[in-house]
Amino acid sequence: MPALQKRQDYISWDEYFMGVALLSARRSKDPNTQVGACIVNEKNKIVGAGYNGLPIGCSDDDFPWDKQGNFLDTKYPYICHAELNAILNNIGMDLRGCKIYTALFPCNECTKAIIQSGIAEVIYLSDKYSGSDTAKASRLMLDTAGIRYRKVAATISKLELSFNEEDV
Repeated sequence: MPALQKRQDYISWDEYFMGVALLSARRSKDPNTQVGACIVNEKNKIVGAGYNGLPIGCSDDDFPWDKQGNFLDTKYPYICHAELNAILNNIGMDLRGCKIYTALFPCNECTKAIIQSGIAEVIYLSDKYSGSDTAKASRLMLDTAGIRYRKVAATISKLELSFNEEDV
């Protein structure tokens, strides 16, 4: 009788951690853009996660979600980005040498926090703002600081989760 072989269709580490980032993004209340981030140490242990949202103590119902208008009437002065939240939400460890998985290439402000925290690599899914000044500034800072960045190399296009107990 032949021995049972291990599964061959399991997901890669990159797909797993990007999946955690994308699942984290589902917590965002932002009606336009949902971004998640996941920080992983050198032993492939998750040490932080976050999504874009308002700071603790600021109600999602009391602040604007608009993208255009007077600055104080938009979401921009109030929202904490996913990468910054993941750094702030880390489990209390030194992040030097860690990787951050993020749904969207980080803005210049989050890039500063990534660099300051000691994160060594940025893995992103989308770079839809690549031509913007913020993305150009981010790349310049990452290159200058010697931090690697790359688009996630996924072999799958979708992953479905089920909360149906019969599927477990």
